[in-house]
Amino acid sequence: MKLVIATANQGKVKEFSAALAHLGLELLTATEVGVKDFPEETGANYKENAAIKALHVAQLSGLPSLADDSGLEVDALNGAPGLYSARYGNLNSDSERTAFLLSNIENIETSKRGAKFVCSLVLVNPDGLSKSFWGEAKGTLLRAASGSDGFGYDPIFYSFDLDKTFSEASKDEKRKVSHRGHALNEFEAWFKTEEAKTFFSSHP
Repeated sequence: MKLVIATANQGKVKEFSAALAHLGLELLTATEVGVKDFPEETGANYKENAAIKALHVAQLSGLPSLADDSGLEVDALNGAPGLYSARYGNLNSDSERTAFLLSNIENIETSKRGAKFVCSLVLVNPDGLSKSFWGEAKGTLLRAASGSDGFGYDPIFYSFDLDKTFSEASKDEKRKVSHRGHALNEFEAWFKTEEAKTFFSSHP
């Protein structure tokens, strides 16, 4: 069974591939099926944005496609950057967005720097049938980056589960407790059901 990972983010491609490799799926990237551009994410929430990407790739490739939309929600910023995490401050790089976020909470005391990563994962087949999954990871934000692995806001997100930042963690450690990891675990559990067999049956 073939499944397209509907993202242009290579960090996500690696996470998805590592997490799903043992399921016996033939995993393909959007580039490998000829999809180079993605539509604007105009959804009102994470699930809608993920569905926009997954449906776009599924219809162009003729194959079931899996996309996620995720964000970092900071308590002191009333949930921002949230849905706009990947384009926060209209800045172009992870390091710039991270620096901008840190500047916005510079005066927030340590005990009030709580945050959580959230992830909506949506699977769509070419006919438009969809299934969604959800994951969260709670932590707090440091005052400076720590660690060299990961991507996005990982260097400043201190995980309560790991007692280290996502950037300090190994890929396996992060995957076990991350928002995307929890959503992928939901997907894996569902994949073993009869409903999943039916979902994939018309698209070998």
